[in-house]
Amino acid sequence: MKITDITATWLRCPIPQINQHTSDFGRLQTFDMTLVRVETNEGLTGWGEAKGGVGSTAICGPIVAVVLEELKPLLLGEDPRNIIRLWEKMYNGVRAHYVFKHGRGFPELGRRGARLCGISGVDMALWDLLGKSLNVPVYQLLGGKCRENVEAYASGGWADTAGIGAQLRQTIAPGNFKAVKMRVGAMDETVENSIDRVRAAREALGNEIRLMADAHGTWNEREAKRFCRGVADCQLSWVEEPVNADSVCAMGEVRAATDIPIAAGESLFTRFDFKDLIEARAVDILQPDPAIAGGITEVVRIAALASAHQLTLAPHLWGSALLFATGLHLAAALPNVVILEYSMGFNPMLRGLSPDEFVIRDSRLEIPDQPGLGVTINDDFVRQYAHQTKIEDRP
Repeated sequence: MKITDITATWLRCPIPQINQHTSDFGRLQTFDMTLVRVETNEGLTGWGEAKGGVGSTAICGPIVAVVLEELKPLLLGEDPRNIIRLWEKMYNGVRAHYVFKHGRGFPELGRRGARLCGISGVDMALWDLLGKSLNVPVYQLLGGKCRENVEAYASGGWADTAGIGAQLRQTIAPGNFKAVKMRVGAMDETVENSIDRVRAAREALGNEIRLMADAHGTWNEREAKRFCRGVADCQLSWVEEPVNADSVCAMGEVRAATDIPIAAGESLFTRFDFKDLIEARAVDILQPDPAIAGGITEVVRIAALASAHQLTLAPHLWGSALLFATGLHLAAALPNVVILEYSMGFNPMLRGLSPDEFVIRDSRLEIPDQPGLGVTINDDFVRQYAHQTKIEDRP
């Protein structure tokens, strides 16, 4: 089997005004992703997602260019089933042959950013393709199921103190969720407002619903510590990204000052970034995004690193049906992937890109058993929302 073509399509779907929300990221008006397709001479196709940012809105043109102009030339004619070899070839580029000779990495300068996002999408598509070629789901390729379903938490929570309780109650109702995450941080103007919103949320939810808070990395160290002290009796399951993701030492200081678990990692690249986070004792729950961190291949490596330090994973899955299905297969096969985020906001990439539906029963997600990632792509959706479908190959 040989790779005959790789394409990348920037999908941009407008968010209706009634479904838009405002946070520290501003008012989100579009949902974007890069759809990666790998084709073979045997007629099999694999699909993956590459992201330009952790939120819904992103400029995906650079990722399209990376996939078509940097990665595609490296992979044409290769056997797509040799996934580890191809990951190293994409990551190390022209020096990949040294990797196989010396047994260590020789990465090119583009070892972060758009390059890794592109690698993530291609890698995801390769796993999808391998599963289809063997007629087995991806979790089987990763060692089989260790669980039949996985806990999910609903994700939303932008309302003010007066409205946050009712909003979160509405958020958890459709899936009978037993856990929910709300947003805090700079969007609240003051730490005290964030504390008040969390306390109002806990009062409305009662103690039977798990509650998490995500600050999007917007506090400094002292503000984050003050917040944690102010909600110490609210039984938070975690505080997510309390400080800037680049402030690893500060995050470690926040973690040392509170009993509330700290979650982080949605914007990090590769196991090497997560190694730094772990060594700084800055995190309890790791949150790699498979469409950013390096694909399925690299998230498996991150999970092994976390396991060696008795840490768990809650992958960041704010994206399309492909990304969410990837999270489900990882949760099926990896014991320390214990909970997944389910976006309850307007998300056409999750609910429109594919006709397949994810089944949620009593706050738990069922694992799909179809070959590959188990995601069927809606071609009409792709044609309708293709913002930039191709960058012409250089002669």
